[in-house]
Amino acid sequence: MKDVHPFRKHFEELEIGETWITAKHTVTETDITNFANVSGDNFYAHMDATSLEGTIFTGRVAHGYFILSKAAGLFVEPRKGPVLLNYGLEECRFVKPVYPGTTIGVRFTCKEKIDQEKKSDDDIPNGIVKWLVDIYDDTEETVAVATILTMVKKKG
Repeated sequence: MKDVHPFRKHFEELEIGETWITAKHTVTETDITNFANVSGDNFYAHMDATSLEGTIFTGRVAHGYFILSKAAGLFVEPRKGPVLLNYGLEECRFVKPVYPGTTIGVRFTCKEKIDQEKKSDDDIPNGIVKWLVDIYDDTEETVAVATILTMVKKKG
């Protein structure tokens, strides 16, 4: 099951350390503008290239939350499957600016599995899976890192 997307696997089939490498996306100024419009986050570093003197930025920079959201778009398998829902986010860091023209990809690694006990006969048997989301750029350097949690159905 090595070439099977991890979101197509049941809780018992996932192995700690298995990694899925996603497709890539090149960030554009349009991405930045569209994300600002949708989110309402018009922070100067994203929107005004003329205001960056005295900052660490050399140009308009992509929103960290856009990078994280785009990463989800790259690692999520959209078809119905054993993954039941997004359960949360931990340990998120934006460690390197991402500028328009930068291509990002994701190394998506199964980090931890937490078995869940059924609370009633109506419950769907499941476990919580923690995934390391390592978002990297064209130079293979990490630009953002987070742990996301999913609720994953058991085979039973």
